[in-house]
Amino acid sequence: MSAPFTQQLLKWNKKENKRSMPWKGEKDPYKIWLSEIILQQTRVEQGLDYYNRFIKAFPTVKKLAAAPEQQVFKLWEGLGYYSRCKNLIATAKIITEQYKGRFPNTYNEILQLKGVGPYTAAAIGSFAFNLPYAVLDGNVFRVLARYFGISTPTDSTDGKKLFSCLAQELLAKKQPADYNQALMDFGATICKPQQPLCTICYQKNECRAFANNWVAQLPVKEKKIIVKKRCFYYFVFISNKGIAIKKRMAADIWQNLYEFALVETTEPKGLDKKNALLLAQKHFDNVSNATVERISVPLSQKLSHQTITAYFIIIRISSSKALLTNGFEWVPAKKLINYPFPKTITGWLAQSGLF
Repeated sequence: MSAPFTQQLLKWNKKENKRSMPWKGEKDPYKIWLSEIILQQTRVEQGLDYYNRFIKAFPTVKKLAAAPEQQVFKLWEGLGYYSRCKNLIATAKIITEQYKGRFPNTYNEILQLKGVGPYTAAAIGSFAFNLPYAVLDGNVFRVLARYFGISTPTDSTDGKKLFSCLAQELLAKKQPADYNQALMDFGATICKPQQPLCTICYQKNECRAFANNWVAQLPVKEKKIIVKKRCFYYFVFISNKGIAIKKRMAADIWQNLYEFALVETTEPKGLDKKNALLLAQKHFDNVSNATVERISVPLSQKLSHQTITAYFIIIRISSSKALLTNGFEWVPAKKLINYPFPKTITGWLAQSGLF
């Protein structure tokens, strides 16, 4: 069962696969690991510039481990899923301190690193060390489900086990790096989620989904994403010392990024200047002598499981002693560019006129 699929895939990879990426064919495990972490939940087109900037700023894992966290998060700004950045920093320190700067070269050791799951460990292991472990990501699920006509949900316990065993069975044990890269590239360029190029696919004659007109129905997922709605009122307090910002520390979205004074509600509700001031005085210390200058139109940002609606309320206050008991720091407007913010805030800052 596996020989024709694997042989045809390797043949396609050698003769027809033209997909070019800077980390493709790379053997440095640090660069492979960095690219894989960046590409988790991120399209190649978006991650490419981030990868190049990280390699330029931190050419080695030791450089990354020694960098100030704020600098690393700033470089990651806009890429989303910020727990990846937190894990990136932690793993760089582990490799530097525990492994003396040398990346671990066994699958189990790689798997123990923060932010590294079975897929990432298999990718690093096969690409850097030629270890015989099959990758299993969205591209692989899709290709295998269609080729073999598998309707078992990919996100079910049975599905994960089935596809994992099948992927490992199909793996070209002597060419794991070439095979894994070929399979991911094939899923990204030919067997695409939408509008797959079935008419030019070299596997179409053996593909059960193509033969039975199942391509649009496969792969199957059993779980539906429930999108949570959140409303953020950001109070941009301005004093003679600058603008008040604070690092997000809770185990939530955007952890370790900075933001303005925040009041969150479940439902968006437009505020006039009077009610905005009352809301600010209710939640923050020493802002009685304050003036609301303007309130932004609502801005929205869609995350994988959440939709954020944000309002920005500029409030000028007379004393920089306000808010200090709430853990804020005052930063001159021109220095805000040095701090990592969520995309919602950077988008507003760009058109706010504060600089």
